[in-house]
Amino acid sequence: MSFDAHQMDTVLLIGAVVMLAAILAVRLSVRVGLPSLLVYLLMGVLLGEAGLGINFEDANVAHALGFAALVLILAEGGLTTRWQEIRPAMRLGAVLATVGVAVSVTVMAVGAHYLFGLDWRLAILLGAVTSPTDAAAVFSVLRRVPLPRRLTGVLEVESGLNDAPTVLLVTLVSTGAALDHGVLGFIAIVVYELALGVLGGLAVGYAGAWVMRRVALPSSGLYPIAALTLTILAYAGTVALHASGFAAVYIAALILGNSELPHRAATRSFSEGVAWLAQIGLFVMLGLLASPERISLEHTLIAVLAGLLLTFVARPLSVLACSFAHRMSWRERVFISWAGLRGAVPIVLTTIALAEGVDQATELFDIVFVMVVIYTLLTGPTLPWVARRLGVAQREVRDLEVEAAPLDRIAADLLQVSITRKSRLHGVEVAELRLPTGASVSLVVRDGQPFVPDSRTVLRRGDDLLVVTPRKAREETEERLRAVSRSGRLAEWLGKDG
Repeated sequence: MSFDAHQMDTVLLIGAVVMLAAILAVRLSVRVGLPSLLVYLLMGVLLGEAGLGINFEDANVAHALGFAALVLILAEGGLTTRWQEIRPAMRLGAVLATVGVAVSVTVMAVGAHYLFGLDWRLAILLGAVTSPTDAAAVFSVLRRVPLPRRLTGVLEVESGLNDAPTVLLVTLVSTGAALDHGVLGFIAIVVYELALGVLGGLAVGYAGAWVMRRVALPSSGLYPIAALTLTILAYAGTVALHASGFAAVYIAALILGNSELPHRAATRSFSEGVAWLAQIGLFVMLGLLASPERISLEHTLIAVLAGLLLTFVARPLSVLACSFAHRMSWRERVFISWAGLRGAVPIVLTTIALAEGVDQATELFDIVFVMVVIYTLLTGPTLPWVARRLGVAQREVRDLEVEAAPLDRIAADLLQVSITRKSRLHGVEVAELRLPTGASVSLVVRDGQPFVPDSRTVLRRGDDLLVVTPRKAREETEERLRAVSRSGRLAEWLGKDG
């Protein structure tokens, strides 16, 4: 099919309008506590055959683009996650992403077969596609809910890792190769692909960080591009070895995001922007693939019942089965059960079945689409209220905006620190910061005017500080600044978390 310049202009016009509308919709979704995916899905439906009449039914293209978007979303999750915040939760998050998924898939498959009358293949697919939590939904919603780090860490690790086993399961079931080698053979394949994927991510992450620390690129804008490209390399390289690319991309991104790379803050900001672009394109495309006219009352009823089974039976049982990996109170278990946000991932996984031509795959897509919309509306806005009612919420964290740049001729870094409106650095004297040995506040910019501070200089809201720190003390310096930002001059007694 030919594609002339006029058609390209039309595509660019529609794309620009959709993108601007989607960006403006972010503010609305954040204000009401909804994952923005619902707004984007609706935009896709309105652009599709039920609205403007754009016809999109290519499951293979949807599958390929969906996986590409998930790679970018997982990369952003790893690059923007702080290792010290998720390290205590790594074990439980990993267990939830594997054992928890297995429990959830089993419960959902048995329920779908015996309660809804689906054949075993379709029932297992329904359980597999609905069991993983969605990284985009978790990262966008939970980071705005004031929760302890141990809870956000668990949910972020789970959402970052559970795509890998479910993609393997859905692919093997859709192609009919799940039990070609028996149950033990199937388990061995899953373990092999996950293990090799993790090893591939570790190799690319550490090697990439080593190279980026030693290669002086001519432009600071190249560092974010290089970091994101390395995560894509981790995905593509491990897939070429028949391993789990999703495990590799998250692990590689996690290592790169927590390495002492030049321009880390710029890299995080760039990856966030790319992830937003991927989310918007992904959700609008999935909305285009949906057809409201095709969704019957029977599909809606199964979606509601399946959502009830997942939310109130399968998810709580999976959390309970995994609680041996980490001591938690019953309140924390209940919240983790409720916070298992589903988003684009279940819908994307159904495109695997569509692309493989599985019988009734279209019905599966419609059921999952309705289920995601209904239960995202139910769980997303209620998370802050549930956290408060269970007593697991904490006061809002007052943090800093820190940008780092390397000083190449000496082993030091220059930190640019912006004191935000809610930071408790306001009113603190420079001497009261008690920075590590060798670190110092070299310049303060206030109301656009720079000056060199002394030990008695009082910091104010809106100030920008330039802090020089030895590279080996950089992490300690950032932690101390954040501790004072949260707890003020009493940080020494209240602790870094306030």
